[in-house]
Amino acid sequence: MNTSIVVQNLKCEGCVNTILKKIEGIKGVGSLEVNVENSTVSFKVINNDVLLKVKEKLSSMGYPAVDDENSFVKKAQSYVSCAIGKVS
Repeated sequence: MNTSIVVQNLKCEGCVNTILKKIEGIKGVGSLEVNVENSTVSFKVINNDVLLKVKEKLSSMGYPAVDDENSFVKKAQSYVSCAIGKVS
């Protein structure tokens, strides 16, 4: 199943690098693409359970879906994820 999630706090290629590394590690995810301009994470998943894992992982890294809460903690997590992505 092809899907796209519009996320919050996606700012740069550092964010993209972190998202790619972390989401590619989830079994059942394929064809992963991240678009900074549209703030979208697009991918194929084998079922809804995997989709929920992806959404949870994105949120835990500071990139919640647009319909989820974007707390101060989530914003701070995104800055950390971004910095890690720039370094690695």
